[in-house]
Amino acid sequence: MAREFGAVLMVLSLLVAGPPAKGQEKTIVPDLKALADGKGGTIPADATLNWVDDAKGKPALRIRSKSDDTVILLDRIQLTNGVIEFDALGQSGPPQSNFLGFAFRFVDAKTHDAVYFRPFNFRAEEAERKAHAVQYVSHPKYRWDVLRNDKPLQFEKPSVPGPDGDAWFHVRIVVEKPQVSVYVNNAKEASLVVEELSDQKGGGVGLWVGPGQGGYLANLKITPAN
Repeated sequence: MAREFGAVLMVLSLLVAGPPAKGQEKTIVPDLKALADGKGGTIPADATLNWVDDAKGKPALRIRSKSDDTVILLDRIQLTNGVIEFDALGQSGPPQSNFLGFAFRFVDAKTHDAVYFRPFNFRAEEAERKAHAVQYVSHPKYRWDVLRNDKPLQFEKPSVPGPDGDAWFHVRIVVEKPQVSVYVNNAKEASLVVEELSDQKGGGVGLWVGPGQGGYLANLKITPAN
C-alpha cells in the first residue's frame, strides 16, 4: 500500500510540475587542461599549448602562435547564438606583442569570425591606440586592416572599463545574430557592439590567438541559446 501511495504522489508531482522545458540552455565547459594534451580540439602546427598550474593566481591554458589568426578548434561544439565567457591574461607591453580571443562561425582556418583583444592597448596613453583594444573580424573578407581602413573605429573600440593589461580580465561575448556584443569585467555597458559581417548562421568555435607572446585563458564556458 505504501509503495502504491508513493507512486501516486510521484505521478501527481509530475502533473503539477509539468514536462521538462524544451530547448533548455545547457552550458558547455571545455576541458582546457586536456586540450593542452591535444585532447578535445584541433591544434594547428604553428600553435603551442601548455597547462600552467599558477598563472597569476589561476590554473590556465597558455596559448602561443607563430602565425597570425590561429584558431584552436574545439571538438563537437556548434554555436548559432549564445554566450561565450572566459578569463584572459595578456601583457601590457611591448606593443604588438599579444593578441587573445575567441572564434565562432568557424567553417575552416580561413573562414570564421572572431573577437579578440590587444592587452597592450588597454591603458595606452595615446587615444588612437586605446581605441584599438577590442576587435571584431570576419575572415577571409574583413580582416582587421581592411576594417580599419574602410570602416574606421566601427569594428574596434576601447575596452570599457580599461583593465590592467598585465592582469586577468573577464570576457563575455553575446552572439545574437546579426549582433555581437562584447563585455569586459562584468561591465553593464558593452565595450563593442557590431553587426555581423558574415552570412554564416552557425559553425564551430575555438580559441583564437595572434602572433607573439600569446597569453593565458581560463574558466571557458559556452552557453548556446535555446
